[in-house]
Amino acid sequence: MNVQQLKGSTVGFLASGGLDSVTITRWLTDNGVNVVSFTADLGQPDEPDLEAVRHRMLGSGAVDAVVLPLRTEIAEAGLAAVQAQARYEGGYWNTTPLGRYVTVRGVLPELARRGISVLSHGATGRGNDQVRFQLITNMLAPEVSIYAPWRDPAFVDAFGGRDEMLAYCSQKGLPVDTSPRTLYSNDANLLGLTHEAGRLESLDTPETFISPGMGVHRTAAPDRPERVEIRFERGRPALVNGKSFADPADVLAELNSIAGRNAVGIALHLVENRFVGVKSRGIYEAPGMELLGEAYALLLQLLLDRRALRVFDFCSAFLGEQLYQANGEDFASSLAWSAIDRVTALATGTITVDLYKGHVGFVAADDVPHSLYVEENSSMANVGDFDHVDSEGLLRVLGIGAKVAALKGQVPNTLPG
Repeated sequence: MNVQQLKGSTVGFLASGGLDSVTITRWLTDNGVNVVSFTADLGQPDEPDLEAVRHRMLGSGAVDAVVLPLRTEIAEAGLAAVQAQARYEGGYWNTTPLGRYVTVRGVLPELARRGISVLSHGATGRGNDQVRFQLITNMLAPEVSIYAPWRDPAFVDAFGGRDEMLAYCSQKGLPVDTSPRTLYSNDANLLGLTHEAGRLESLDTPETFISPGMGVHRTAAPDRPERVEIRFERGRPALVNGKSFADPADVLAELNSIAGRNAVGIALHLVENRFVGVKSRGIYEAPGMELLGEAYALLLQLLLDRRALRVFDFCSAFLGEQLYQANGEDFASSLAWSAIDRVTALATGTITVDLYKGHVGFVAADDVPHSLYVEENSSMANVGDFDHVDSEGLLRVLGIGAKVAALKGQVPNTLPG
């Protein structure tokens, strides 16, 4: 799809309010396209005044500018990721992908209400976000078309980069930030903050180079541990240090504050595999998610036997990749979520941890009704239902197969002589 095909029509544009958003909005307007801008309120810590963004988009030529209130929705998406332990490649809590899912889910009903059939965005042709906006929309609303200016030759020819966009905005008198380019780029929501590009593309740049937006580096964290008690009810954090919260967004905000000041979930370095086939380097912050996720992982240790854990771990890793690659809405993901839901229903209990300079340490687990851990059975003392003598018969049976494998030459003989 190109801009010529859009003349005289109305598009919904996902606007962050930055240079790209302002430039694209005015350029589309200049080319005879009506733009309705949509900005998602995801509790982003780097953009506290979304009303200013709305006015900026109106000043750029949008016929209407809407702020979508989605703080609760992004918090729910974060809780689901914690319940699935759905990290990407071992550490990244998928905070940006989850933000894209929530944004698209939030904007599609607005497009339908206004009779808009084209959704536009400012994601570049090199990154993951273009895939997310496209595939999520394709799965949830296949009747909606996607227009990506950075994949339109007319736009790319007009704007090779930041300098050309700044010159265009200056010529048009548009409200943009003309301060020098930052040393790296940021993308934030309530769940986390992503730092990438610029100086961070060099592997000579340490993770401590970034200025944290949701907490402090370990060297600046307190010298004494802070104790935190989280009560889970069917997988949801019902109480934090005895305090309840009506909105899950408020729970995440509280955990962000607690974990951030103790450097938990701050400055995670990851060289990851992008969906488009190249590796990229990012530094991630997700303090509340990391604290909640670590506490939840401690609870899961008490609930899952070895076979259930194998299934859970598969679903966890699978969903972490599915969310990252924009397939979180497909049938395969729904099957994995069904398995996770069975575990979530059992995830009730109180977990207490100590936070100290980025580390989450176990203190206690209490009132876990579905726990498989029975202290008496695990004890080396002569208590409980486990009789040490019973192991004699078990080992005789297990030993039969071990001996046969050795006698039939299926076990390499590595002993000397």
